[in-house]
Amino acid sequence: MAQIDKDTTFTLTIKDAAGLGVFLVGILSVYFTLKADIALAMERPEPVISEQEYHYKDEIVRKTIMLTQQDVDGIKDDVEEIKETLKTLEQRLYEIQ
Repeated sequence: MAQIDKDTTFTLTIKDAAGLGVFLVGILSVYFTLKADIALAMERPEPVISEQEYHYKDEIVRKTIMLTQQDVDGIKDDVEEIKETLKTLEQRLYEIQ
């Protein structure tokens, strides 16, 4: 194990110093770029979804679900027809393989 004391010498070639400099410049550029991006993101307003808009979207989704479960305007028939078509397509694909 090496001991470090007042007589220890440390040599650094120009090539090593240049490599260290390039490394430090790279790390610093990443740091400042990230810092600038974070500052920019904090300035931009976040998209606001009002409580009323959320309520309307939730209501639309719930009504759509209820309509597919009931036979209103033939929607349930349409869903059943799509299911039958899907079963037919799956059977044909199985036969092809």
